[in-house]
Amino acid sequence: MLDLTVDSHVHTAFSAGRDSVSLVVAAAERAGLTELVLCDEAGPATRWLPSYLASIQRAQQRTDVVLRAGIEVEAIGTDGWLAFPSDLSGLDVVSVAVGALPMPSGLAGPETVRALIDTGVLTAANVVEMLFTVTARAIERVNRYAPTRLARPLAFLSRAGFADPDIDDAAVAELAAMCRLTNTQVEVSERHVAPSTRVAGLFHANGARLVAASDARQASDVGRWRHVERVSGDLALVV
Repeated sequence: MLDLTVDSHVHTAFSAGRDSVSLVVAAAERAGLTELVLCDEAGPATRWLPSYLASIQRAQQRTDVVLRAGIEVEAIGTDGWLAFPSDLSGLDVVSVAVGALPMPSGLAGPETVRALIDTGVLTAANVVEMLFTVTARAIERVNRYAPTRLARPLAFLSRAGFADPDIDDAAVAELAAMCRLTNTQVEVSERHVAPSTRVAGLFHANGARLVAASDARQASDVGRWRHVERVSGDLALVV
């Protein structure tokens, strides 16, 4: 179901990772990968993109693994605005993440959101609606500038204490429709164990393309699958 010879999201020492580009690429070779998307976290203060891109270009000259240059950016506004770096040129892909929920009062982390639910300020349905709306707006916005991926889909909800049944089928279908419309690929994340097989199946059934993503922070995790392989196998049984 998923192409497990492609790792669509790995980090390097330029940002959230531990190891250099060359070590990460060597790990991809050992794992038998055919394609690797390097996808470090970037934002308005990022100044290392030229060096990052040059490092990937140099590595490509020494490997048969196809290397893609990407970044991960966070949605920070209720309108889907993102923490973009100043320049997106030279990138093959931008991966959209929602690590905190944008609200009119500012960004709220998972613990804050759970507290707002527990005290009755928000309902679980409110949170799901806000998260899906922001995510859809964010991928639509990024798609104007670069090919788009959706990183660790809905992992924020599990961090805020939501169970899988709390995620509404219709909401997933609507988000999948936006992914399909914008040609946004949906990452199945090994590190974040997200989305679940059920939610991944809903994305797929509604026309979104799923890709395998380790979200590796160290070279030894590149192209290594447990959750992703399980989701892939389960989906293959129902397709």
